Order: sequence, then structure tokens, then C-alpha cells
Amino acid sequence: MPRPIQAIVHTAALRHNLSIVRRHAGAARTWAVVKANAYGHGIARVYDALKTADGFALVDLHEAMQLRQLGWNGPILLLEGVFEPADLELCARLRLWHVVHCQEQIDMLAAQRPDAGHHVFLKLNSGMNRLGLPPQPFRAAWMRLKRLPQVAQIAVMTHFSDADGPPGIAQQLAVFQQATAGMAHARSVCNSAATLRFGAEADITQDWIRAGIALYGCSPTFPRQSSSDWQLEPAMSLRARIIAVQSLQAGASVGYGSRFTADQPLVIGIAACGYADGYPRACATGTPVLVDGVPSRTIGRISMDMLAVDLSAAHRAGKPAGRGSEVVLWGRASPEYGGMVLALDQVASHAGTISYELMCALAQRVPVVSAP
Repeated sequence: MPRPIQAIVHTAALRHNLSIVRRHAGAARTWAVVKANAYGHGIARVYDALKTADGFALVDLHEAMQLRQLGWNGPILLLEGVFEPADLELCARLRLWHVVHCQEQIDMLAAQRPDAGHHVFLKLNSGMNRLGLPPQPFRAAWMRLKRLPQVAQIAVMTHFSDADGPPGIAQQLAVFQQATAGMAHARSVCNSAATLRFGAEADITQDWIRAGIALYGCSPTFPRQSSSDWQLEPAMSLRARIIAVQSLQAGASVGYGSRFTADQPLVIGIAACGYADGYPRACATGTPVLVDGVPSRTIGRISMDMLAVDLSAAHRAGKPAGRGSEVVLWGRASPEYGGMVLALDQVASHAGTISYELMCALAQRVPVVSAP
């Protein structure tokens, strides 16, 4: 039989999360961000659930081609734009919007055939200092794009560095509004965090919002707010089964480096999941898991293919957890175990990272299935 570990992509959760984002976005249109293979969920798996969005945003031309092959005829936005002139030919053929964030990309556009009909988002660096033109040359770049016969339509955008907490978005928003004053074009400023926190303000959501992590059920403002605070549902569950049970006496240690020593008799289960599956080795003793739907914890170091979990809580709850029991590493427990949710944000916090990284790090060897 296959090794007992599986990731489940919950399509109903994706639909629900999209509806939550749209509720906060008001009249703004929504880019569903599916970069990095839909944050590890798989573009083909999320497509049906997210195709009611107004457009898809990503960074890879091959993923854009995949969306077209799946039947998507609507807008697709390349968030990093093009990297070489040949990319522009594919953009024109696939009818892609693409971000322009530097003068070199404008030069590439100017060298294209005049009737190329490109749709672009000119990006302002309002303080993130990652991609985008600084405020001073921004208007000149906009004017140059307007004069290019290769460009059919221009929109403007920026990206907030601190929408998830202090200092917030006010300073960057002011820079953007000043730099784009008088530009009668569609605008996009809000990511997931800005949409959820500030979406009630019409001048914040502008014309397009870019929904990423919220679609996949994680809180863009964790730990200030949890996913449940935003009414988001996990779009991915990682579940394994216990393949062995060990009974420890006081003083017995567990795992490499003997990082955990039992201070009393303890029964542990060994689950078929490790860092080669994408579960972070940095997760120390105490990282939350669910055993047969009962909250529990990891014990000792994470190995390549296995990890240990405490069975005490399940036994106290009257559940004879043992070989074959379900261990939820993140996401939702199976219906027979009550469907309890273990937020990925909590697991990521114990690993000293963020939920985005764990989603994207799911290993290829883990089978992934779609479920309602």
C-alpha cells in the first residue's frame, strides 16, 4: 500500500475564502494570485474553485500557459513582468497583462512591433524597495508608455510592505496617490492583508485587489488576527497515519540528539511524515498536531521520514489512538474525527517561519488529492 501520508486540497474552502475576500473588496475586481503553483496547492486543482475571480495573477509564463490550456479566457497578470524580449511575444499571443517595473522593460516594449497591443501595469516603488520605479521618474515612464503604439492599455499599481501590521499603509498610500494624481487608469494597491484590514475604504481597494494567502485559508495578519478571526477556512490539509507505537518509561529519550526526555511514563506514536515531506525540521517538541481529532503535540526532533507525537491526550479523551490513527499536521481533521481545524499559521509559528513557506515546501513525494 502507499505510504500513509496525503495532502488534501479543499475546493469548497477555496470558494468560501474567495467570497470572504470579495466581501471586503467592495466593488473592486479580484486578481486570484496563483503563483508558485497556487501556493503549492496546484493550479489545476484550484482552477475550478477560483475561476469566478476576475483574473489570475502569477509570475511564470508556463503557469500562464497552463491557465489558458485549462480554458481560462479572462485576464492573466504577470506580477514580475517579462525578463527578456522574447517573453513579450508570448504575452501578446496569450493576451497577458504584465507588470512594468523598470526602464529596461519599457525599452523592450519599444522594440516590439507597433501593433502588439500590450496591456501593462506600471508599478510604483512606494517604499517596499523591491520592484517598481521611484516616484520621481514614475510619471515620465507613464508618459513614455502612453506614447508607445505597442501599448494598448495602462494601469498603475504598488505593493505595501506593512499592510499586515504597524506602520500600516498610510505613508505608502500617500506616496502612490501623489505619484499617480491625474492618471485616469485602473489601479491596484491591495494585497490580502490590505484588503481585509482596509477594504471598507473605497479609495484603498481601488479598481483591482490582489488576493493571495487569504484564498488559501491563512491569516495575512497573523498573529494579530487568526484565520478564524477573518472567517477563512484551510484550503490544504496534511494528514498522516501512525505506523508504530512506543511506550516510554520516565528518563527515556526520543529521536536524534535525545532532545526530549520523558519525565513520566508516556505512550507516543510514530507518524509517517518528516522533513522530506515538507514538514519543517525546525518544529521542536510541542508543535501542535491533531491525533484522531484531539489536540496534541510533537515529541523530539523531526526526522526525514517520521516524527513522534504524544498519544496521551487522545487516550484521556477515550480514543484508543495507536497504529493507523490519523495525525493532522495542519488543516482539517477527517469528518469521522470531527473536522477540527489546526491552523497552518500555528504550525509555521512553531517552526519560526510563515504559512506561505510550508505550503510551497510540500514535497513532490506527498500524494495530493482534491476534495470538497
